Amino acid sequence: MQERQVMSVKPAGWIILLLAAVVATTPLAIDMYLPAMPIMAQQLDTSIGMVQQSLSIFLAFFGISMLICGPLADHFGRRPLALLGLSGFVMASIALSLVSSIEWFLFWRALQALCGAAATVVVPGIVRHLYQEHTAKGMSYVSMIMMLAPLLAPAIGSGVLWLANWQMIFITLAGYAAVVLLLCWRALPEISRPAVSQPLHFFSGYKVVFAQRSARADIATSMFASFSFFCFLTAVPFVYIQYFGVDEQEFSLLFGFNVLMLMLANFINSRLVTRQGPQRMLRAGLALAIVSASLLALFNFWQFGLLYTVLSIAPLMASLSLIATNADAMILMKFPDNSGTATAVIGTLRFGIGGLAGPLLAWFYNGTPLPFSLLMLLGVLCIAISQLWHTPAAAAAQPD
Repeated sequence: MQERQVMSVKPAGWIILLLAAVVATTPLAIDMYLPAMPIMAQQLDTSIGMVQQSLSIFLAFFGISMLICGPLADHFGRRPLALLGLSGFVMASIALSLVSSIEWFLFWRALQALCGAAATVVVPGIVRHLYQEHTAKGMSYVSMIMMLAPLLAPAIGSGVLWLANWQMIFITLAGYAAVVLLLCWRALPEISRPAVSQPLHFFSGYKVVFAQRSARADIATSMFASFSFFCFLTAVPFVYIQYFGVDEQEFSLLFGFNVLMLMLANFINSRLVTRQGPQRMLRAGLALAIVSASLLALFNFWQFGLLYTVLSIAPLMASLSLIATNADAMILMKFPDNSGTATAVIGTLRFGIGGLAGPLLAWFYNGTPLPFSLLMLLGVLCIAISQLWHTPAAAAAQPD
């Protein structure tokens, strides 16, 4: 495969901002409507659990789409897939604003996820081409900028809900994606194309990734970290708004505080990881996660107040960020020739297992935050088991 060097068309800084804007469509689609969930349940004549299922459906279909679109991006090029994905995302967002039943809402959320993943899966390949051996630095820039989306999304959603209604949240989302689509049409380059047309093989790269025994523990670690994170994300509207009785504006502030903790963790990691190494940073995050998740479960078992839940969730979110970031980095370092496929594996498992959070929370629902606290603790304990597996497995692993 030969690469066309076209990155000089636009300054690298503009390209990074544009790529972060593309990636931001996902957290915006996930977080903007969280404050509106209780109102949506009333107006769509359904339960809060069914509305929460829309988040799980989005995550599940996002993971499926990444699995499919990773090889498609390598075969057909990243620019066409990004434009097609953003176009479908705009149309699905508009359709979501027009639904009158929960069934159609769930259908269009699934389509929105399929299209959103098609757009975002192209980003790591472009960053890798732009930064070469400094890919981690480029991805850090994209992540730091993209983190503004989940920080601002609930506040934007609350503001739109205050000014208009929940339907306008999805119109706003469609407008944002339309602007990003226009900018991509004008500025997003195509970095690689096959010199000679070759058959499209979906599974050969995935076989290489899953056959690498030394990577399996880190893949499991990344997956369970995402499970804990999405348990929080799915349950947080109920926990903060319905159980503890905060209003939509207070919810956005509390949610933003957790996102700031994620950003702080990324900042600390970027300063220390070159000296301490990703494995040591991961285990430091795991130690903090075990303590924080245990306290969260105990506080909710004893039915303590909102402050205790907030102060235990904040370090837990930071620790999950440390765990996931360093696990993902170690996975990608093991596959220099299959990093795109490895990225798709990480994303597919991350959003796929995230899709289990909603059904499990609905199954164990008892009107208190205890089920979500215990599920988050379960995810952290599974990470610990994966890391215990990591040490002997890595030592014993031979090239497969």
